[in-house]
Amino acid sequence: MYRPSSEELKSVEEWFAEYDALAEQGAIEQLADLAVFPMNLATDVPDGYAAVRQWTRAEYIEAMKEAMGGGTAGLDLESKRTPHFLSRNLVVVETEATMTIEGRQQHMHYADLLVRTEDGWAFQTMVQGGWGYGWPAAKRG
Repeated sequence: MYRPSSEELKSVEEWFAEYDALAEQGAIEQLADLAVFPMNLATDVPDGYAAVRQWTRAEYIEAMKEAMGGGTAGLDLESKRTPHFLSRNLVVVETEATMTIEGRQQHMHYADLLVRTEDGWAFQTMVQGGWGYGWPAAKRG
């Protein structure tokens, strides 16, 4: 089992600090710069099965503009992230987050696969339940 150094753990924390700052600003193009495309997505279809797809950079930008609007600033967002290093170049980061909107709390649980590139960490896969409205269910084979 790979055991990351304190510097490697810090590099993931710093990557998320940059990501969070850009998300607050609604800087979708710059968020896309922190990714590797095509990006893999895994979710599930409500009352159904898993659903998977890949997004191009343009599809990611369109989806994030719709999801984030002008950014996350003003939302009371608290995240607890737990990195699970598979190797020095691959880390699955599990996130438990609570967002407060107009006094109502919304809890989220998701994971991201970060891959180390020549330019630093980049996210390549997003996994979160409940996004698959209208997506076809995954099929084996």
